[in-house]
Amino acid sequence: MSNLIDAYHQSLLTLIAASPIVRTSNINLDKRASRAGFIRGDLYFADGSRLHFRELVELQDDIVRCMYAYHYQKTDDSLVFRYDDTPHFPALPDFPYHKHIADNEVIAAKPPDLVAVLLEIEALLE
Repeated sequence: MSNLIDAYHQSLLTLIAASPIVRTSNINLDKRASRAGFIRGDLYFADGSRLHFRELVELQDDIVRCMYAYHYQKTDDSLVFRYDDTPHFPALPDFPYHKHIADNEVIAAKPPDLVAVLLEIEALLE
């Protein structure tokens, strides 16, 4: 039986390697079971900005992100945006999913995946 979490991790590594905006990366993979794993990493872009991300996933019929955070910041460490599912804004629609943006604002946001986050960063870097 093929190891599903290894295949998922490899798909993310392939995505990162193929991204035209990622200059360097530091990725850590932690396989928890054949269908569960944790990935954490930092992606660095040409302008010096950085995306720190982490995902805890279980592969069922679909990918289930049990926990996620995608934190994008400028070179001076100021926040551009962060998607996460920490349950600290219960009044927002789609709780616990949300997005932090500059000036300490928090808005409702559907959970993205790494592809969507990289596309959003690419648009900001244009």
